[in-house]
Amino acid sequence: MTKSASRPILAFSCLLAFALMPCAAAADTVSVVLDQAKILRLPERVASVVIGNPAVADGTLQTGGLLVVTGKGYGTTNIIALDARGAVLAEHSVKVAAPRDGMVTVYRGVDRETWSCAPRCERSTVLGDAPAFFDGVINQIGTRNGHATNQSATAK
Repeated sequence: MTKSASRPILAFSCLLAFALMPCAAAADTVSVVLDQAKILRLPERVASVVIGNPAVADGTLQTGGLLVVTGKGYGTTNIIALDARGAVLAEHSVKVAAPRDGMVTVYRGVDRETWSCAPRCERSTVLGDAPAFFDGVINQIGTRNGHATNQSATAK
């Protein structure tokens, strides 16, 4: 076989070897619903966790490598698990989306209201609702929780 005839075979062999090389694993994606938590299992020797954007997701590391991930805002961020020496043990992409089950969205012109209908419809707070609607619900929740806290403190 001549030199010029062996070049295509060599090129094909290199291309095939490159195609069969193991690819770097893409970060696993974890989907979380806004204001809900999900358990993420990490390697047991995790010492610390870095969250790219804490406004999108938050995490609490538990013993045994369990991470409780809570959706805080819409969007995508990442979580990096490190060992005690700072070596990366795992990396995950986190996507936070709006709740869907039992939710009804009402539009009044450009203003949006979200209602939780499970089974009876009640006002709910979801990011993106009209400010007057959202603030009204938040104020009612705060007032109610304040009264409950005061009553439990006086009962002691």
